[in-house]
Amino acid sequence: MRENVMDELKQMQPEDESKKKMIDILKRLHLEEEMDSDGEDESMLSEELIQKVMSGEEIKIEDLSDDEVKRFRRALASGELSKMIEPWTPWWKKPSARLITLSPDGSQLIRQVREEDTATSGPMTDQEPVTINEIPEGPESPLPALKQLTRAEPSPLLAVHLVDILYSYCFTLRLYNGDWHSDPLGASTVALSMSKVMGEDAKPETVPEALTACIEETCSPAYRHTGGFRFAIGLLDDIISILSLGHNVLVCALSDFHRLIEAGKSMLKVEKVGKTESAQSSSKLRGAARKLFFMTCWVHEQPEEAWPPLARIVEVQKASLEELDTGNRKTDIKSKQQSKVLIEEL
Repeated sequence: MRENVMDELKQMQPEDESKKKMIDILKRLHLEEEMDSDGEDESMLSEELIQKVMSGEEIKIEDLSDDEVKRFRRALASGELSKMIEPWTPWWKKPSARLITLSPDGSQLIRQVREEDTATSGPMTDQEPVTINEIPEGPESPLPALKQLTRAEPSPLLAVHLVDILYSYCFTLRLYNGDWHSDPLGASTVALSMSKVMGEDAKPETVPEALTACIEETCSPAYRHTGGFRFAIGLLDDIISILSLGHNVLVCALSDFHRLIEAGKSMLKVEKVGKTESAQSSSKLRGAARKLFFMTCWVHEQPEEAWPPLARIVEVQKASLEELDTGNRKTDIKSKQQSKVLIEEL
């Protein structure tokens, strides 16, 4: 696997299909940003409505004027209201993430204490309270060997697919401000739409190909309000952080993602949706859960030195994307200046 990612790092070419596709995405995104900025004043919430929201006052749609309803809906679509929420610090950015320890079989060494377990006194009573769920738990039971799951050799592209899955995980957690438990079905739906590997059974062959698909989805009308291209670049930093922290953090992240999908499956059973839609969603979620479990077992068997080269590939791709974005913005500015001169001449 190490040889595979090193070969890919050496063979990454600036002129490829992924670069052309990314330039198209950036051009479209910049054009949409300009169109949004032209109508920016119209989409702002009224001062009175902002005060109501900030004071915690209960607001019903029928209490608003027609103009306020339009403004409110535009603010929801643009993500303006999300600026009022305190930003979440990802668990992989916390110092405690470096202290994660798992047993040799991949299972968690210490079970996190539930609230009901703390009702009785014990030898741990006098110790400082532990922050529940600051770091997601690892697997509850030992991870099986890959040879128990499949007779075939694991695909050499699993490292590429891991990048796609990590992007989807980081995107979903940041979108839900770290609290996917508030809406597991919605979170799992978002996750599958972002991960082409899990949601569409795609098999990208390179990291640039995988990330281009993810970033294209992030910049789509459905998710553009999250921050578009700049938000996507931040997610690449998240992936680099998780990969750099190594084996135990990767296993915990994938286990947390697996729990998210399983919770979505459970929620789907109680939701009132059509039989056909429910069957399709359930099938997709089951497939995603299987892929995540297999990926967790595969990651567990890889040597620790496998992850720095993969993190380096993502770093190189991030730098390349930022360079493309900068160059594209300069081209747009130059084009506008030339158009202005031509108009003045005419």
